[in-house]
Amino acid sequence: MKILALLTIVSSLVYTSQAYAKEFRVGVLYWSMNIEGQVAMRKGLEEVAAQINQDLKKSKDHLKLIPYVAGDGAEGVANQIKQMDQMIDKDNVDLIIVQPTDNAALVAPLLKANAKKIPVVAYDQYIVKGEIASYITSNNYQAGYLDGEYLASLFPDDHEMKLVLVEYPKVSSTVERVDGLMDALRTEKQKFKVIGSFEAVEPVGGKKAGADILAKFPNKNSVDAVFTVNDGGGLSVVEAIAKAKRNEIKIATVDGDPRSVKNIKAGLTVIDSAQFCAELGRQSMSVAWKILKGEKYPKKILVPTFPIVKSTVGFYPGWLGKIPNKFEKAWKKGSFWDNQFIEKY
Repeated sequence: MKILALLTIVSSLVYTSQAYAKEFRVGVLYWSMNIEGQVAMRKGLEEVAAQINQDLKKSKDHLKLIPYVAGDGAEGVANQIKQMDQMIDKDNVDLIIVQPTDNAALVAPLLKANAKKIPVVAYDQYIVKGEIASYITSNNYQAGYLDGEYLASLFPDDHEMKLVLVEYPKVSSTVERVDGLMDALRTEKQKFKVIGSFEAVEPVGGKKAGADILAKFPNKNSVDAVFTVNDGGGLSVVEAIAKAKRNEIKIATVDGDPRSVKNIKAGLTVIDSAQFCAELGRQSMSVAWKILKGEKYPKKILVPTFPIVKSTVGFYPGWLGKIPNKFEKAWKKGSFWDNQFIEKY
């Protein structure tokens, strides 16, 4: 209820036009409101924005958010380019916060923002060229690593795991997850072979990937494990595999969607390295506010990811929750889950 109240406050303030001692104009470029984790990121960001405005009441200053939502797929990428250009050319913003839809697509508008001295804070994804004031993301390498480490614990070292990837090489976060997965399998000395690779990051793509996996590998035990880079596409893959009664396939994923948590409890998914999605939004707005006030701020923040398996599901507080205490991993004795933020200045 507290978060809903704060969101109500910020919603009423975003579009209000009145005189303030000083108004800080922050453009916010969201990716999708069809992916629940990204909705949670927005809630966290706007929660902090609302709190800042509460704190500013005595000074009569004001923080105004100017939000845009790009949408999914190629159309969303094109939309976000136009939206960022709009912010820079017409919206008179003091700072931009963006969740990029594509690693490369926003290079031109970012360079334009750099030329106009408009600071840009990116969260969740990176932009490959240009200057980002600060980058806030989940520890995506850790997410993939946790999945790989857990999958390795399920197979004998001398068994060559037949692995299928459902990936998305267009953004940095999902690439880092695959890198972490591979490194963990090698570190754990788990033999493996990637026998198939498919692309999906949202439900439509996930549904197609699930169908394609079953078509290419129709026989039982032809696949040992499937790794999906996120729940946005991965949930549809799980649904397809479960419907086909291919319960021999071990599925690992990333994000922490509540539906994926239910799948873990039901045994349909073996691990989901969960993001603290709202925390990404909170950190992004907090850093942006430090920049606007001229304070010292981190150039990069990595937010830890949480390994949800049957034995840890009770510790995970959900996308809107705070970071829990560290614990020993049941699947790797003597090794503890790392719950620390990594900040680089």
